[in-house]
Amino acid sequence: MEIDANDSNGLKKENKSIPSLMEGVLKDPKARKYAIIFAGLATFLSAFTTTAVTVAIPTIAKLFEMDAVFQNWIATIFLLAVAIFSVPFGKLSGKFGLKKFLCLGMITIGIGCAGGALAWNAETLLVFRAIQGIGSAMLSVSSMALVAQAIPLQERGKALGMNISAVYIGLTIGPVFGGFITQNAGGIIPGIAGWQWIFLIVIPFLILNLIIGFLKVPNEWKMGENDKFDYIGTLLYAIGIVFGIYGFTTINTLSGLILTIMGVIILIGFAIYELRLNTPVFEVKLFKNMKFTSATLAALISYLATFVVTYIITYHLQYIKGMDPQTSGIVLIVTSGLMAIVAPLSGRLSDKIDPQKLSALGMFLVAISLFMLSFLDASTPLYFTVIAMAIEGIGIGLFTTPNTNAIMGSIERKYTSIASATVATARVIGQTLSLGILTIIFAVIMGSSKIIPAVYPQLILSSKIAFIISTILCVIAIALSFVGIKSTKRAK
Repeated sequence: MEIDANDSNGLKKENKSIPSLMEGVLKDPKARKYAIIFAGLATFLSAFTTTAVTVAIPTIAKLFEMDAVFQNWIATIFLLAVAIFSVPFGKLSGKFGLKKFLCLGMITIGIGCAGGALAWNAETLLVFRAIQGIGSAMLSVSSMALVAQAIPLQERGKALGMNISAVYIGLTIGPVFGGFITQNAGGIIPGIAGWQWIFLIVIPFLILNLIIGFLKVPNEWKMGENDKFDYIGTLLYAIGIVFGIYGFTTINTLSGLILTIMGVIILIGFAIYELRLNTPVFEVKLFKNMKFTSATLAALISYLATFVVTYIITYHLQYIKGMDPQTSGIVLIVTSGLMAIVAPLSGRLSDKIDPQKLSALGMFLVAISLFMLSFLDASTPLYFTVIAMAIEGIGIGLFTTPNTNAIMGSIERKYTSIASATVATARVIGQTLSLGILTIIFAVIMGSSKIIPAVYPQLILSSKIAFIISTILCVIAIALSFVGIKSTKRAK
């Protein structure tokens, strides 16, 4: 059964074999449960593929002889692909159907995982990480939009909290499982190293979720099915994002500065062009809504401030403290584990309390934790690091779900896929630029040398600088959350 969210009467004649709906909302509690499971497992697997490889980066870098700057591209290329495709996929997911697009995204990630496991050099690995990123973009924009469409308004915060909690569970299990199998799974099958299993283990779960989608979620949600697709806008956006983000990662060079400026100019041109279209690939006019704008910018800056923390902590634990991948992965549970616990609770609260008040409180806690981590050095005791990570986890869990609820609640239902794409794009642009900042700091402080004991003092200095910058960014995100509190206007 298909529902066009643009049609207030978008219901076909009742079919007794399919749960009844009102404007796309599932009435059957069991159907809602399976929709949340379907979307949640998809986002879990997407998050898992993002972070599981994190603790294996030093091992992979040694195998493929990558320097400190190049090894960051294992993560950056994935995020860049998500950033490029999230906006056009926001439009296409509504056009072709959210469930169908979610399934296609899982197939794409499966292809990327299979290829990543079989990669024979650094360049090949980056290509398949990019394919994983494309699949992740499809999952990110369609899963959240599906939840927003299928679940009633009064339960949306709770449902979004469960979806975001699935992300954090993936982020939690990823480093732990990635570290464990990197260290222990090599040799189970001759010729397959431990890090390769990080990619292979995802494939059976993708197949399982496809089965759930086909058998338990019989409905389909469409928005703007007959709208023309904006190819020119999509091309402008993609070029602007590539130039802007790639240029930013090398902004300490003249060519990087030029590319960054060109990217910004192209993106401004993209926004102007989109405002003139009746069916743009991205509804730029949504940013006239102050609540939508402030919450989106707060989300972007929060990811810009926090995403790099996992990588810095990983480098600190493995290089400075000498931990193996398995042990460092266990330590990383602290932050993402607390995110997973707090996110659904804050989601329920955001249905009753102004979500941006909760977001401001959460980001305040994150700012405290990052300021603590700015004192990290070779003599820092592990308990201090763990306490700071715990505060960060609580803060991010308290920020993310209410912030997402504020974004989704500030616009009309027909724009849910666009809003979902906006959340995904803000997230990955923030994450990519976060890694870009670390890459720039590495390039300036450490140059192109490999991370060896001789440059550990420079690694520590780089980490301190990154944490100070991140703390300042958190303060900006707090201010943006307060701006949104004063606005109650809904997008037209």
